[in-house]
Amino acid sequence: MFRRRQGQIEVFLVHPGGPFWARKDLGAWSIPKGEFTDEAPLDAAKREFQEETGFTACGDFHPLEFIRQAGGKIVHAWAIEGDCDAEAARSNTFTMEYPPRSGRQCSFPEADRAAWFPLSEARDKILKSQLPLLDQLERMLSQKHQTG
Repeated sequence: MFRRRQGQIEVFLVHPGGPFWARKDLGAWSIPKGEFTDEAPLDAAKREFQEETGFTACGDFHPLEFIRQAGGKIVHAWAIEGDCDAEAARSNTFTMEYPPRSGRQCSFPEADRAAWFPLSEARDKILKSQLPLLDQLERMLSQKHQTG
């Protein structure tokens, strides 16, 4: 999701929850995303956005080229112009053994917070393997601006 504020583009990113990411900021944020198997990629993207933020994304979805993250995961993404209150974002949770080898199961949010970032700041915050998505968004918006 992106929006226009005071003449600049801002993108909506989420910070992953759980103990591994708790103290990481730069290079840790992500677009809302997740796994899919038996559903269309766009349907999965809408579902994952809702699960990780509590918001429903609706409007004109513009496909971006898929990317491959550093760990090999392929990410299909769409750009959509919209707005939401990042402070009000609420994520679903996952359960994992924590601390490791303790036998204790703990619940953590998939995304522990969300925020809007100007593109320049988002480039520092987002996972490095997702940077091409920001490049594609910029190109798409530049082309639309040139064509009217």
